[in-house]
Amino acid sequence: MTDRHFAGVELTRPSPAPDADPLDGAFYDLVESHFREVVEADPAQATYYGIHAWDDRLDDPSRERTLADIERDRRHLAAVEAIDPAELSAAARFERDLELHHLRLSLFRAEVVRTWERRSTGVSDLGDALFPLFTRDFAPLPDRLDSIAGRLEAAPGYLKAHRSRAVQPQVRSWLQIEIGAATNLPPFLDEIVAAAEEPPNGVSVAEPVRRRLRRAVEAAKAAVFDQVDWIGERLDDGSDEWALGAERYDELLRLRAFDGLDADAILEIGWEQLERNHEARRAAAQELEPNAPFETVLERIKEDHPPTFEAALEAYRTAMRRARAFLIERDLVTVPDDERVEVIATPSYLRGVLPFAAYFQPARWDPAPVGVYVVTPAVDDHPGALREHYFASISNTSIHEAYPGHHLQLAIAARHPSLTRAQVGAPEFEEGWGMYSEQMMREEGFDAAPKYRIALATDAIWRAARIVLDIRMHRGELSMDEATAFLVEHTGFEEPNAFAEVRRYTYTPTYNLSYLLGKVLLLGLRDEERRRLGDGFSLRAFHDALLRNGSLPISFHRRALRGEGQPPVGGLGLVAAS
Repeated sequence: MTDRHFAGVELTRPSPAPDADPLDGAFYDLVESHFREVVEADPAQATYYGIHAWDDRLDDPSRERTLADIERDRRHLAAVEAIDPAELSAAARFERDLELHHLRLSLFRAEVVRTWERRSTGVSDLGDALFPLFTRDFAPLPDRLDSIAGRLEAAPGYLKAHRSRAVQPQVRSWLQIEIGAATNLPPFLDEIVAAAEEPPNGVSVAEPVRRRLRRAVEAAKAAVFDQVDWIGERLDDGSDEWALGAERYDELLRLRAFDGLDADAILEIGWEQLERNHEARRAAAQELEPNAPFETVLERIKEDHPPTFEAALEAYRTAMRRARAFLIERDLVTVPDDERVEVIATPSYLRGVLPFAAYFQPARWDPAPVGVYVVTPAVDDHPGALREHYFASISNTSIHEAYPGHHLQLAIAARHPSLTRAQVGAPEFEEGWGMYSEQMMREEGFDAAPKYRIALATDAIWRAARIVLDIRMHRGELSMDEATAFLVEHTGFEEPNAFAEVRRYTYTPTYNLSYLLGKVLLLGLRDEERRRLGDGFSLRAFHDALLRNGSLPISFHRRALRGEGQPPVGGLGLVAAS
């Protein structure tokens, strides 16, 4: 392809390798062609990437289109498999292996797991399509509101098309999630209208745009309420069977490229980490108050929280700024001087599935990318919600979500030119890096007092419990109620938060075990590199190499650290902050 401009965005690819083979270009052309098809078919995904040609449109979510997308990916898989790796450069072989990993895993989820047939997500997906348009400042607010109106005008047909996927009995607990999203989306739409009526910072929104938006919001609300009625009709005939089953679960683990670890080996890691972190938490509590029962110490720490949720948001901002400054002062990792992150309240439609906090990565091709760090005020308006935003936890969560966790990792990953890496998501690295960051920062002396180590261990206990629950729930060994009780027992979470957590595990098999497993694998990789490099090992260089190479499975990171698939030095626009 000679024209690599795509909807005003120039698509990228790795620079030619020193040993480049003529077939390298053909491989990258194939990857780019498939990427174009994927993005053109999914306008919301295009927006998340920072490709804004279709910001006023929604995708076709029908069953027919979903099956066509699966067939499209099958054809692409066959075409990539047909390329002889021996005729590619070493760097292109690495990219081919990664492309095959991504495709095989995606197709297994689509063709075998088939959650899309059993979980109605039209309302949630609509909210997700609006979220980046409203929260990211890539264009003037009036322009973004106009695009939002366009997507909302398409909402009635979009929601009806979603129903065609439901050829299997819908899982009841997943229907309840969607009912919650449908209940919470209208207030989010009202926030959008309010921003149009009283825009911030003196921005003016023309009356025709506001009028169009109001009409679109009212029509979308009516469509959402109609969707709730349709969902309600599915409840009686719904299914309570959500477990993946041992055989399919094991195959999913194999495709995740966990260095050969099977479910039993991962479960053993979970139990061992659960015990180890309980002991670390008890030891830290004794340092803080030697004669008090642990439960009393934890209660006192949780009582030390901001007085209001707005004050909590500011505390999260302060904590992440302190963490960023510490990284630079201690020279622990290269921090780009142009990265940005904002902390906001979790949109109402997401609060039932994000009970604490989450992060949305910067758009790769936006002119000034910004990460969005969301914090949930409460689940079901629970009166004890602020207790989960205690200061020690705020510190730990801000390390995980912002610096040097998700935000820094994903802001740097977005600079890699590979379109394959733009699409690959390896939770054991992304989430594992977040948890690794928590421990590394304490090792280096950031917020290392006992109360912070209690929060660190509490969050590690939570993630160890996730390993146990992820495996045992999908093997059919634990019900949701039993899993919720297990989580409350080990973490002390408020019950609504614990239940929201457990409900998410039912439709994300193998994702939630990735957090602590990824941390364990990363610590092991760090030890390997220390032994391999000896006196030449640098913690900053290790961190920089991991972040520069993107969101790869850790098994691929190991290969990259040994020289495979590396971009030219300086090719990612990194500069040291000062």
